[in-house]
Amino acid sequence: MRKLTVLALRAVLVALLAGSVFVQAVMVPLLASDLEGLDPEYAYLRSPFLLITFLGVVTAEVVLVCVWRLVTMVRRDTVFSHAAFRWVDVVIGAFVAAALLIFALGFLLAPGEAVPPGVVLLVGGVGVAALGVALVVLVLRTLLKQAVARDVEAAQMQAELDEVI
Repeated sequence: MRKLTVLALRAVLVALLAGSVFVQAVMVPLLASDLEGLDPEYAYLRSPFLLITFLGVVTAEVVLVCVWRLVTMVRRDTVFSHAAFRWVDVVIGAFVAAALLIFALGFLLAPGEAVPPGVVLLVGGVGVAALGVALVVLVLRTLLKQAVARDVEAAQMQAELDEVI
C-alpha cells in the first residue's frame, strides 16, 4: 500500500473515531434526556435502548482500532504474519457482537405498538447484514491464513536454496 493511501485511510479512521467518541460523549446523553419524556407505557425501553446504542458505538470503535493496527502492519510489511490473526479475529467478534446488539434492539422494539412491524423487520435485516460482514471478514481471514502459509513456505525454500548455494 502506498504512503498516500495509508495516510488517507488513517485520516478517515481518525475522523470516524472522533465522531464515535462525540456520539458517546454528547449524543447518547442528549438521547437519554430526549427519552425521559417517553410515554410511561414504553419507559422500560429507555435504559436498554441507551445501552445498546452505547455498546454499538463501542463495537465500531473496536473495529476502527483493529483496522488501524492492521494498516500499521501493512505499512511495516508485516501483515502476512500470525500477529495479524489476532486483530482480524477481534474484528469478526466485534461484528458478531454488533449483530447480536442489533437483534436485541429488534427484540425490544417488536412487542407492542410503539414501532411498526416493518421497522422491526428492517432492524433484523441490518442484523443479518452485520453477520454477513462478519462472514466476509472470516473469508478474508482464510485468505490471510493461506498467504501466511505461502510466505512461510517461500521463506523455508529460500533458506534451503541459500544452503545449497
